[in-house]
Amino acid sequence: MPGTLQTILILLTCAVFAVALFRVLQLPAMLAYFLMGLLLGPHTFGLLPDTEANRELAEFGIVFLMFSIALEFSLPQLYAMRRTVLGLGGLQVSISMLVAMFGAIAFGIDWRAALVVSGALAMSSTAIVSKMLVEKVEISSRHGKLAVGVLLFQDLAVVPLLILIPAIASADGNLAATLAMSAVKAAITLWILLVFGKKIISPWFDLVARQRSRELFVMNVLMVTLLLSVFTKQAGLSYALGAFIAGMLISETSYRYQVEADIAPFRDILLGLFFVTVGMLLDVHELLANIGWVLILLLALIVLKAFIITQITRRFGQETGVAIRTGCTLAQAGEFSFVILALGAEQDLLGGRTLQIVLAASLLSMVIAPFVIEYNGRIASRLSRSYERNRQRWVQGIEHLGQQLESHVIICGYGRSGQYLSRFLTQENIPFIALDIDPERVREAAVAGENVVYGDAGRRVVLQAAGALRAKALVISYSDEHSAMKVLHVVQEHYPKLPVIVRTWDDSNMDKFVEAGATEVVPEVLEGSLMLASHALVLLGVPLSRVVKRIRLFREERYQLFRGFFHGLSDYDLEARDEDQQRLHSVALSAGAFGCGKRLIDLWLEGHDVQIKSLRRRNLKPQEPTPDTVMAEGDVLVLQGTPENLALAENILLKGK
Repeated sequence: MPGTLQTILILLTCAVFAVALFRVLQLPAMLAYFLMGLLLGPHTFGLLPDTEANRELAEFGIVFLMFSIALEFSLPQLYAMRRTVLGLGGLQVSISMLVAMFGAIAFGIDWRAALVVSGALAMSSTAIVSKMLVEKVEISSRHGKLAVGVLLFQDLAVVPLLILIPAIASADGNLAATLAMSAVKAAITLWILLVFGKKIISPWFDLVARQRSRELFVMNVLMVTLLLSVFTKQAGLSYALGAFIAGMLISETSYRYQVEADIAPFRDILLGLFFVTVGMLLDVHELLANIGWVLILLLALIVLKAFIITQITRRFGQETGVAIRTGCTLAQAGEFSFVILALGAEQDLLGGRTLQIVLAASLLSMVIAPFVIEYNGRIASRLSRSYERNRQRWVQGIEHLGQQLESHVIICGYGRSGQYLSRFLTQENIPFIALDIDPERVREAAVAGENVVYGDAGRRVVLQAAGALRAKALVISYSDEHSAMKVLHVVQEHYPKLPVIVRTWDDSNMDKFVEAGATEVVPEVLEGSLMLASHALVLLGVPLSRVVKRIRLFREERYQLFRGFFHGLSDYDLEARDEDQQRLHSVALSAGAFGCGKRLIDLWLEGHDVQIKSLRRRNLKPQEPTPDTVMAEGDVLVLQGTPENLALAENILLKGK
C-alpha cells in the first residue's frame, strides 16, 4: 500500500494526463476523475486504498460543491423565474422521484434505498448542461431558459434530501417521530444560521477585508464555510447543508465574486478528489456481471426522464418541439446524483449490486449527455413536425420582411443597446431589421410596430432571410462573446464583404473579434470612460475644443474607423496649431493621371508615410486594395497622413512627382 506522498503523486500525475486528454476530447473533466477512481481503485489495480481518511477528505469536495452552488444562488433570479423554477422544476423532481421510487420498489429494493436512488436519478448535470448551452449559444433560448429554471430547483431540492437521508437511516422503528425531530432540528438550525448569520457575516467580512490581506481573506472564507458545516453536522444534519447556508449568506454580501475566485482552486481540486472516490466505488467485475441491467437502467433513465420533462413542459404552454429539446437537455444524471448516492452508501442505505448498477448508469448518462444535447434540435424536428413547420414559418416571416429592405442594417439583439441604435437609424431614415431570441421582447416590439422578428442570428438561414446579401452593415448589439463569435463566423464564411460592428463590455476581446472578422469593436467601458473624462475636463475649466480633440485622438488610437477624418473649413480652428495631425483625403484619378495603369506598389506611397485606406471604383462599394492592384481612370483613393505628406502623395498620383 503506497504512503501518503506516493498516493498524492499518483493522483496528481494521473489527473494531469487524464484531464488534459478529456479536455482535448471536449468531455467534462469530471469524467476523467471517475475514470481515474475506477482504474486506480481497490476493485481494479488497487493503487489507491479505499481508506477512511481519503473518504473524509473527499467529503470536503461535496462541501465546496454545495458552497459554490449556493454562492451563485440568486433570490432575485429565483423570483423572476418562479413559475419555471417552482412550477416546472417542482413537478419534474416530484414526478421523476415518484416514478423512479415505484420502479425500484417493484424490483424488490427497500423503500429507503429506493428513495436514495429516486433522488439521485431525478437530478441533472448543471455543469454539462450550462456548458453546452453557453457553447451552443442557447442559454437565452426558450428551452435553455426552461432548463436553467429546472436546474435551479434541483439545486434547492438537494437540501431537503440531505436532511431526509440521514433521518431515515437513523430511524429506530418510529419513522414519523424521527422525521419530525429531524425537521425541528433543521428548522431551528436554519433559523439560527440565517437570522443571526446574516447580521454577523457582512460586518465580519468588512473587518477582514480592511486588513488588505488576501491570505487572511481566503483563510476566513475557509473558516466560515467549515465552521457552519461542522455546526450543521453536530446538529445531526450534514456537512454539505452547512456549506450551502454559508454560500447563501456570503452571496448576499459585496464579496461574492471575490470569494468565488479565491476558492475556485480549492473547490476544483477537492471536488475532483470526491469524484475519484466515487469512481473507486465502481467494481468492474460487478459492472460487467450486470452490464445488461446497467444498459436497461441507462435507457430507462434517459427516455423516461426526457418524456416526463417533455410532458410537463407542454402542460406549461410550450410547443412540443421546445418541450422535447428541454427534455433532451435534462435527460442525464448529475453531480448531485453522486452526492446523494455517496450519502446513501455512507448511511448504509445503499450498497452492493444496486449501488453498482445505479452508479454506472448515472455515469454513462453523463458521458453521452453532450451528444444528446448537441443534437436535441434535430431530435425535436424529427419527433415534432409542427416544430419544424414553426421554425420554417419564422424564417419565412423574416424573409418576407427582409425582401422589402435594401442597403439596410441588421441588428443582432434588441436589448437596450439595439433599441437605442434603432432610434438613431430611424431618425436618419436608414432601414433596419432586428433579430432577437427573446419571444416576449419580440412580441412587445412587434406590437409597437418595429421591425423586430424572432430569429437566431448565428444561423445562416436566418441571416440570409434577413437580407444579408443586400445589407449595408450588421451590428451585434449584445456583449456575449460566444454569441458574437458565432455570428462572426457565419458572416465571414458566407458574407465576407458585409461590415460587422461588435459591441463588447471591455477592450480585452477587441483583437479576438477583429481577427474573427469584425470591422469595428466598441467597448462599453471605454466609451463610458471617455464620456466621464470629457464631462470632468469641461467642469474643470478645460476648453471644449481641447476636450473634443483629446477624445478624438484617443478614439483614433483605439478605433480603426476613427483614425483620421475628412477635414473642412469648420475644422480650421481646431487643427490650426497641429499640422502633424493625421487626416483623410480623397484623390480622384482623372484621364491622363500618372497613377493610371500602375500598381500601387510601384507608386510607393507608403514611403511618404501615407496609408491607403480604401479604393472606390465606379459604382462598387469601397474596398481595401492590395499592393498589386492596378489603378484605372475614375478610381478614387482614400489616403491617410499629415497634410504635407498627403500633398506629396497626391502629386505622385496625378503628376508623377
